[in-house]
Amino acid sequence: MKIVKYFLWLLWRIWFYILMGVPIILLSPVLILSILSEKTYPQFFFIARIWAKIILLGMGFYYKIEREQKIERGKSYMLVANHTSMTDIMLMLVVSKNPFVFVGKKELAKIPIFGFFYKRTSILVDRNNPKSRQEVFTRAQQRLNDGLSICIFPEGGVPTDETVVLDEFKDGAFRLAIEHQIPIVPMTFPDNKKRFSYTFFSGSPGLMRAKVHRFIPTAGLTLNDKKVVKDTVKQVIYKQLLAYSTKK
Repeated sequence: MKIVKYFLWLLWRIWFYILMGVPIILLSPVLILSILSEKTYPQFFFIARIWAKIILLGMGFYYKIEREQKIERGKSYMLVANHTSMTDIMLMLVVSKNPFVFVGKKELAKIPIFGFFYKRTSILVDRNNPKSRQEVFTRAQQRLNDGLSICIFPEGGVPTDETVVLDEFKDGAFRLAIEHQIPIVPMTFPDNKKRFSYTFFSGSPGLMRAKVHRFIPTAGLTLNDKKVVKDTVKQVIYKQLLAYSTKK
């Protein structure tokens, strides 16, 4: 029985990468045209949202989004959430209709097909390189000037220990938000680790919830307030994760 279970997991995981790759291949002419200019990024983002929905629904994940406050069209935000799964990217794309740019680790650019577009549309960072980390702020400034939002998973990566509820937050997202005086949008993704963690033989189809919390304003704040803002956002997400866990 275990052999059958592991075989089904294997097929399911392979299916995930097929769902990631095939739509990109089929749409590649349109996608390439949409990334030739920063002015056409909203068109790329629109296609990316469709791609995300294809993957989530194709994997048997049905999502439910609860909003304490609505994201306003045409405004720039700093989007942050807990990070436990590759599906966090897809769920984030579904949650926000406002075009945004991911700030993410450069290793994702190595994923075949996906990586080609990822490195051309996201802000990549090598966290071991101080120059690379500094360049993030310059590129983020450019994208915010274009009227886009920024998305950062502030844990800086997925914790290798899956018993960790929420890892320590890095400063980058909060420094950027304060420097550019844009609201922070905390989100909680409580189910992604259970549904599709980085443990290969694990996961299952089912519900993926997203909770969009009340925004944290940064207007009038300075970098001296960065730690307080970071701790506030972390507590909002952490308490919600605990609240979801007690409902099971």
